[in-house]
Amino acid sequence: MANALIIVDVQNDFCEGGSLAVAGGAGVAAGISRLLAAEPDRWAHVVATKDYHVDPGAHFGDPPDFVESWPRHCVVGTSGSEFHPELDTDRVEAIFHKGEHAAAYSGFEGHAGDGECLADWLRRHDVDRVDLVGIATDHCVRATALDAAREGFATTVLLELTAAVAPATTDVALRAMEGAGVVMQGQPVIRAA
Repeated sequence: MANALIIVDVQNDFCEGGSLAVAGGAGVAAGISRLLAAEPDRWAHVVATKDYHVDPGAHFGDPPDFVESWPRHCVVGTSGSEFHPELDTDRVEAIFHKGEHAAAYSGFEGHAGDGECLADWLRRHDVDRVDLVGIATDHCVRATALDAAREGFATTVLLELTAAVAPATTDVALRAMEGAGVVMQGQPVIRAA
């Protein structure tokens, strides 16, 4: 069996300067790249997820409530949907797009270009353990980690390589992940924007 790194939504719109920026996002992108360079053999596989919106309906709000609706972000064909330039994607074997026509927080709701879902891709590559990094700790990282555990993968979140939106929602997310048996290492990046 093998292990995999899942890089969650390290996209321009979720980093400083983006339409739905999370403070510390660019630092997370650079930190992931440093870790991949320093420990090239740590994971057998590396995959990534992307928010990839075409028309996600009520997921975009005008005005947004920042609970169920958000500013327009990660729209297909825009620079905001691209990976942050500080993220080295050379090792990324597959990208799973999510949320084209509906809200989607978990990478396990996404699909690769050929339609294969993340869980099937991981199983096809004999993955039984996953580590997660990315943005945001309290939203898409949380949802992806919970689904990974639910799918039967031994799941660890490397919190020092995640950026969180807010302390209150992060506390809720950490409790939910702990309750699901997700292992957490370090502390998430939480900074005032």
